[in-house]
Amino acid sequence: MSDDLLRLGLLDDEDIVLDHAALALALLDHAEGDDDPARAVIDAVADRLDELAPVARDAQTQAEVLAQVFADEFGFSGDSDSYDDPANADLIQVIARRRGLPVSLSILYVAAARRLGWSAHVLDVPGHVLVLIGGEAAPVMIDPFRDGRFVDAAELAAMVQGVAGGRAPAVSHVAAMPNRAVLVRLLLNQATRAEAAGAARRALILYRRMTVVAPDYGHGWWERARLELADGDVTTARSSLAAMLEITRDTALRMRIATLLASLAAV
Repeated sequence: MSDDLLRLGLLDDEDIVLDHAALALALLDHAEGDDDPARAVIDAVADRLDELAPVARDAQTQAEVLAQVFADEFGFSGDSDSYDDPANADLIQVIARRRGLPVSLSILYVAAARRLGWSAHVLDVPGHVLVLIGGEAAPVMIDPFRDGRFVDAAELAAMVQGVAGGRAPAVSHVAAMPNRAVLVRLLLNQATRAEAAGAARRALILYRRMTVVAPDYGHGWWERARLELADGDVTTARSSLAAMLEITRDTALRMRIATLLASLAAV
């Protein structure tokens, strides 16, 4: 495990710089250990945004500038043709290809906006990820996957109802995701796709990274233990379950973990 990843797990949430953190995760899969080309693009985007920032005096104009620079000038867009390609969640490859998942593209938009001092957050929408620009007074939502297109309340409600089969109530607001939760979402996208493709050991590596980045996130420990057991590594699986037991406060779940640990004690 790299020192950068270990440091990332120790940072306070507000100290996490999203695109730099996502690059640190991506570097783990690049033997050459070089993210300089990706950082050069991030810097070029930042320089261009600096040029345009003086005219962006409200959330709508800020969102328009972000879409202009990322989508129109630098060519970043959602990869709808090969959505499940692992490259779409690897920020080094996302920057090289100018294609990505909603979460990886949102990381780029939000990190760039924050460097300018703009209010920006990643929004967790069922089945999707959006970006919120602006404070409480008059924020706007945009979709980096669709070239920074504006999303109004009616369209947001339609997204939620589409995932819920039309049974979802009207949507009045969507909560912003903490930085660490955004990184978990990025890793979860990779892990679930790896396992679906039959690469269980690759998925296990990703869940292990998740427990380093977000040690208080119980789902990572559970999935890690499940895959460790499937791999025949009972000792490590017990350690993962014990770690989950330390952070879980749900009584029923604690009982389930304790029962499982007891059954593994004799193995």
